[in-house]
Amino acid sequence: MTAQPENFPAPPAPAAAQLLAQLRADRRADSWVPAFEQDWARALDDARHSFSLAPVHDVIRTWRARLAAAPAVDAFLAGGCDDSDGIDLDQVLGTRP
Repeated sequence: MTAQPENFPAPPAPAAAQLLAQLRADRRADSWVPAFEQDWARALDDARHSFSLAPVHDVIRTWRARLAAAPAVDAFLAGGCDDSDGIDLDQVLGTRP
């Protein structure tokens, strides 16, 4: 019997499939789905070469954050606020290797 820590990340493939379904249901699906698929393919390739699942977990974490932040961004933009001084998501989440 093997034990996993409680904070062990979910397996990447089912998590990615669930995330992709959420992205397809979003109004931004036309631009977000191809971008996610490109990030996912790149992360899988990186994982194959590095023998680490960190790249795929990073893609899932980043896209979950984008999806979670979308309502706040929509509310900000709907409020007529100036967004010219925006911050890149990579500055908030850190750069991906």
